[in-house]
Amino acid sequence: MRIFGGFNRNNELVYGEVRGRDVHLLSQPYWLGPQFNGDVVPLGDLQIALPVAPSKLMAVGLNYADHIAEMKRTPLGTPLIWFKAPTSLLPHEGTIEIAFPEHKTDFEVELAIVIGQRTKNVSLGDALHHVFGYTVGEDISDRDLQSSEKQFARAKSFDTYSPIGPFVYSDVDVSDLSITLRQNGEVKQQARTSQMIYPVAEIVSFASQSLTLLPGDVILSGTPSGVGAIKEGDVLEAQIGDWPVLRNSVVSARTVKK
Repeated sequence: MRIFGGFNRNNELVYGEVRGRDVHLLSQPYWLGPQFNGDVVPLGDLQIALPVAPSKLMAVGLNYADHIAEMKRTPLGTPLIWFKAPTSLLPHEGTIEIAFPEHKTDFEVELAIVIGQRTKNVSLGDALHHVFGYTVGEDISDRDLQSSEKQFARAKSFDTYSPIGPFVYSDVDVSDLSITLRQNGEVKQQARTSQMIYPVAEIVSFASQSLTLLPGDVILSGTPSGVGAIKEGDVLEAQIGDWPVLRNSVVSARTVKK
């Protein structure tokens, strides 16, 4: 398994490959092809930033049977896809700002797919060759807006509503990994990626029939059951397999000084 990420270095965004306690810096974003510039920096000297900068951030709904049941929905027979604003992305240790504290706003842990090459009309058999790697994601969702509007984009696209990271992992098999979310240390969601109705290859192939996926694009692949409301003061910890935990705190946007 190889590990890549984005980092703040002296107020500059850089990308690199994590090797042990060091980061080998790149001359361009890794999803365009890893090209090392020769600089090696201790991981502890860098601040973890967003691990990827997608042109498109997509999400898949109703991809775990138990989540379909808890949401009182019915299977559609094909992946349910919508878009989230890339400006909703939030890095590891960033703060989720609840836009409407009076609304029910839920956490959802998800396996995130990072596209590695231009992808259009790719077959099911070739789809995984177009994936660069994977990371941990969350789809924070304003349920009041989601239930009152036919489109999901606004309910899920507020700034900070898409935590992702800390890193992106390539050369890894994600067909049967544990997926877990803890709220204030208590396990709320726990499943395995093998329970997805539509696995990664099918999601990528299906999406590519409708639009062109570009390197660096991200697809959130759906959440298992156990989703629940967040509130100011919460700490969310999301993990897939034995990858490092994605950790984020929660505040009300009304208490944040702009």
